[in-house]
Amino acid sequence: MRIDNHPILTFDRGEKVTIYYNGDPIPAYRGETIAAALHAAGIRVLGHSIELHRPRGFYCAIGNCSSCMMVVNGVPNVKTCITEVEDGMRVELQEGKGVIK
Repeated sequence: MRIDNHPILTFDRGEKVTIYYNGDPIPAYRGETIAAALHAAGIRVLGHSIELHRPRGFYCAIGNCSSCMMVVNGVPNVKTCITEVEDGMRVELQEGKGVIK
């Protein structure tokens, strides 16, 4: 869910693009982050803690924590809260510390 109308803020959305989350198409807009697009699509779990495997989600939104790290276009440990979407981008859940392919 995205906020469309706000009494104070305006939203100038960029061009509509499609990213792929674990193979499924997700609508997104240029200029928004991967984590924001996933959150708007109802995806709340972005990964799991390494030791206890507890779910991790959108937390700091400024790149300081490691809760949103995912595999993006085959590259592990990408902080999705500060990485902007690109058309056709492939995003996958990351298990553990991530493995470079």
